[in-house]
Amino acid sequence: MSGDAGISTVQPAVIDSGTRYYRWAVAGAFFSNGFVTGSWALHIPLMMSRLGVSEGVFGLLILVFGLGALAAMGLCGPLLARYGSDRVTKSFAVGVAFWLIVVALTNNLYLAVPVLFMLGAVFGGMDVAMNANAVAVEKTLGRALMSSSHGFWSLGGFAGSALGSFYLHYQGAFSHAVLVSVIAGIIMLITLPRLVMDRQQQTSEKIRFRLPNQPVIYLIGMMALFAMVPEGAVLDWAAVYIQQAFSADLTTAGYGYAAFSATMALVRFLGDGVRNRFGAVRTFRVSIIIAAAGLFVSGFAPHAWIAILAFAVAGLGVANIVPIIFSAAGNQSGIHAGTALSLVTLMGYSGILVAPSLIGYIGGHIGFGPVYMVLALMLVVVFMLSSLASAADQKRE
Repeated sequence: MSGDAGISTVQPAVIDSGTRYYRWAVAGAFFSNGFVTGSWALHIPLMMSRLGVSEGVFGLLILVFGLGALAAMGLCGPLLARYGSDRVTKSFAVGVAFWLIVVALTNNLYLAVPVLFMLGAVFGGMDVAMNANAVAVEKTLGRALMSSSHGFWSLGGFAGSALGSFYLHYQGAFSHAVLVSVIAGIIMLITLPRLVMDRQQQTSEKIRFRLPNQPVIYLIGMMALFAMVPEGAVLDWAAVYIQQAFSADLTTAGYGYAAFSATMALVRFLGDGVRNRFGAVRTFRVSIIIAAAGLFVSGFAPHAWIAILAFAVAGLGVANIVPIIFSAAGNQSGIHAGTALSLVTLMGYSGILVAPSLIGYIGGHIGFGPVYMVLALMLVVVFMLSSLASAADQKRE
């Protein structure tokens, strides 16, 4: 059966005494995924040294990681439609919790290719599944929680990188990977059994992988793409831009993304309350205006600290854009939430995978200032499609 054919819409979970745990269960999924992601980032230079490869070669391995994530994201739709987001989240979570140990043991370049492909796959698959579960919880509780869920992911990433920076220095890669797996595994064992169930009618038909035929979901996917490219551009190139354009030292240059990520994480924890009060479309539009203004000002800032402040403002706006897009995708009528989120996540994250190299090439020729101003204009396109965000406010029937 296809990702949407023969599938009824998500049946709202029955509210019982365990309902109050649904929100914290999905928060645990986001936190543990972010925790392992932040921990994995610290293994990159260690693995590059262990394999004895250059930055260029390891860049190709990072591309393999991204391809694995995109492949899993593309396959998640029908799996979610058949088995439910809670089961799929738990299945991928096993790989997320323990695959870092395999990475830490890998010391052969040819073996690293399938290992990193699988690492990307478990991260990507869990990403789609836990976002689908967050949509199911929003429907069940009748209120927004996607932004704070992404905030828990950011908090997990910070915790993973902070713990790892200290522990890796004294204990090494393998011991660190084991510790991360134990911590992530404990969090998952406590929280994931309480994920809201969004089971579908079971069928004996085989799962077929077919793209949905509703045009609106592709427009929402394009919104995700145009919104996530600027986020990736700040992540990958803000420090380089500040260092080159203002002759700043490395410490000052690093404050650009730090300011961006700090304000983004803070607003994500506040964003659900704002969205519940003012509605998804109004919150979405104001967020886009703030993000675009921050990016545009960063492009012609006269001083490094003005650029850093502008990136902080951009983070305030970017924080709620993608969570609202994901909620809108998961609430589209006539298409299963998992199928919709699989496609939208795939389109959005493909921009983060492909765009950085193109942005780096263009920025190397004309400078990164004009690039950030153009990225601000990309958000204008997202603003023009902002009425599609109204689906994010769909409540439980």
